[in-house]
Parts: sequence; C-alpha cells; structure tokens
Amino acid sequence: MLLMEKIISITAQNVCRLDELLRKKIPELIKKEISNSKIRRLIVAGAVEVNKKQCRIPGYELQEGAAVKLHLDEDKLFFEKTPDDIAFEVTEKSVLFEDENIIVVNKPSFFPTEAGMVGSRDNLHAAVIRYLHSKNPALRNPPYAGVMHRLDRETSGVILFTKSRSVNAPCHDMFEKHTARKVYQAVVCADRMNKKISEKNFIVRMFMGRISAKSQAAKWGSVSESKGGVDSVTEFSVLKQIELSGKKYFLVEARPLTGRTHQIRVHLASVGLPILGDELYGGKTYWRIMLHACRLSFPHPVTGENMTVSCEFSDLAVK
Repeated sequence: MLLMEKIISITAQNVCRLDELLRKKIPELIKKEISNSKIRRLIVAGAVEVNKKQCRIPGYELQEGAAVKLHLDEDKLFFEKTPDDIAFEVTEKSVLFEDENIIVVNKPSFFPTEAGMVGSRDNLHAAVIRYLHSKNPALRNPPYAGVMHRLDRETSGVILFTKSRSVNAPCHDMFEKHTARKVYQAVVCADRMNKKISEKNFIVRMFMGRISAKSQAAKWGSVSESKGGVDSVTEFSVLKQIELSGKKYFLVEARPLTGRTHQIRVHLASVGLPILGDELYGGKTYWRIMLHACRLSFPHPVTGENMTVSCEFSDLAVK
C-alpha cells in the first residue's frame, strides 16, 4: 500500500513569491510555526507543485490565481535523528569544475547534500559556501550557492551548484527537462546465472511510490499508477566483474531517464541485482552503499556549450 503525505492546496490571491506564500499559509494550516529555512528546504526538495508542475525555486513569482500544492510529511519536517556524518571541507582537489556561474564538486559518501529539516547538521551545500567564502574572505556576507539536484547521503560523486541566482532558471530547466544527463556506477550482488548479467544491456521501467510507513526507514518500490505510482525508467549496462574484500561482484553503469527517489536502487533490486551495502533493498552488508555518480553531461547555462564532468569511483580500490 502506498502511504501518502498530507496534501495541502493553496491558491495565490495576488502576485507574490512562492516562499512568501508558504511562509504565510503553512503555519495557519498546520497550526505550528515553521522557520524560513524549513520553507526553503521543502521547496528545493521537490515537495511543492505550481499549476501541477514541480517547482524547486523558492523565489519563483506566482501569478494571481496560481494553484500551489504542497506534499507535507510533518514527521519528517519536525524530526531528524542524528546521523554519523563525516567531517568534510571542499578543497581545490574536490572541485571538478568552476567558473563564475557554476561549481561542480565530488561529493563523498556519508555526507548529506544539504541540511535536513532541523538544519543543525553539516552538509555539502554549507561546505561549498564556506569554500567560496574562503576564496574571497573580504565579502561581508557569505557568497551564494544554489542547490540544483541532490545525491543520497551515502552516494558519492558529481554534483553541481550554481554560484549566481541568474543561472538558477536554466539550470533548473536542464534537470527538469533531462537535458542534463547523469551516469552512475553501482557494484551489484549477483552471479553469472542472473539473466540481466548475461544480457549486458537492459532497461527497467516501473511505476514507483513509497511503500514504507512513516515510522520506518523511507522505502520505495513498485506501486501501480492507479494507486499513485509515478513512471520511472533507467538504462543499465553491465561493465565487468570485479573483486572487493575477496568476493566477486559486478560493476554496472546506470543511466536514469527519470529522477525518482531511490530509483536506481529500487530498479536494480527489482531484477535481482541489489547494490552492495544497500541492505534496505536486499544488498549484502558493506561499509557503504556502493553507488557513485561518475559523470554529469549538461549544456552550460550561459554559453550553451555541451559539457561533461567526471570523477572516478575511488572506493572501488578499497579492498
């Protein structure tokens, strides 16, 4: 059974910013105070729709009569356990590309992309801001960095931030319209008898939704469209057999064509190829979930130049 968050519908009575409307209306509707940072995180996390389209831009200008829909999980919003995150600072070594508009960095495993709902834990977004500020300490206020997409806490690899609000819209569009293409590598648990291993190239497509209770670890799986499932598609290629800690696994490339929560993890598990370390979806115990964003290709938001930024899956060398 699919468990849905509370759905809140709001109509804009005049021209205003999206975050300003939610800041005014949400406390009235849930009878609780909510901070500005939580409002922003709800928006950038993809929990808000404007006129039936997902909107991740807090400053988005709403027209009078705009229909705003908020998917709100109050348990997640107001509670967050303390995880065992690593300490991490962005350095020149971890910066894969940077110009005056964007910065692309190599995210480590066990470090969240951005602050949770409580906002007290360190995260990559905050580390990027610290790095940019260290390059120009004369700035009176911290420099700007915009979150455009996310990687799960244990997923490592390529991730892009904007450095100027002027490029937020084109960057948002390239992820929303999938002109930005992501490529991942995953170490999977399987034997040569698995049909997909012998096929070498395969596609997984399913309707997905949340299948776990709010009180449990968030888990996604196959949910029919009639029950609220959303379409998800990933292309896979089996690259080679590898050895880690004396055991044999397979290295698989994943090219998601949609961007659902846990999509690659769910898709691989559904065909009998759970990711090593991903115990939530049936993978064998390991020190981390072996999923890495190895490549991001996208049109530059200002010049339009086709760019590809890559980084190696360094934890493959850990024996």
